[in-house]
Amino acid sequence: MKGLPRSTSRGTPARQDVVKQVVKVKSLAIQVDGATGVGFGSAVIGDLPEGNILFLGAVSYLQFTKAAGATGIQAAFDGDYGIGTTPADDATITGTDVDVIASTALGAATSGVSPRARGTNATQAIFDNTDGSLELNLNLLIDDANISADDQDLTVSGELHIVYSVLGDD
Repeated sequence: MKGLPRSTSRGTPARQDVVKQVVKVKSLAIQVDGATGVGFGSAVIGDLPEGNILFLGAVSYLQFTKAAGATGIQAAFDGDYGIGTTPADDATITGTDVDVIASTALGAATSGVSPRARGTNATQAIFDNTDGSLELNLNLLIDDANISADDQDLTVSGELHIVYSVLGDD
């Protein structure tokens, strides 16, 4: 493909009809607090372009690894993750905490490494990012029985495949 079609496909998201984006996550640090109850934490994995975003769907493949110094997390930890336009601020991930990837079970870890978990979302939505502030937040929960301290470090690796269209800006 040459010429104008190639040029427009490589332009800014606001000029493209539909954007398919892959967000790669490699050894991203995420800190979880869980001295009492379910552990929770968030990390930013990317940004969305400015404008009114028509979200069409997403698929993620993520794997979590307990850091060597995270003695407050069991080696066979379990939990859930989701990706949303807001970071988790409590021990539940609902609403905008999971509006990009729905809450997804991890499966029990082996020797501090979770299975590679596939998360999906095919619910269309409009995200108001006319101020350019929306981020892609990876939100993680660790089951109460598997965590006993705050400031527990993990890393996450994998990718997020997301499809959207920018419907203008104000």
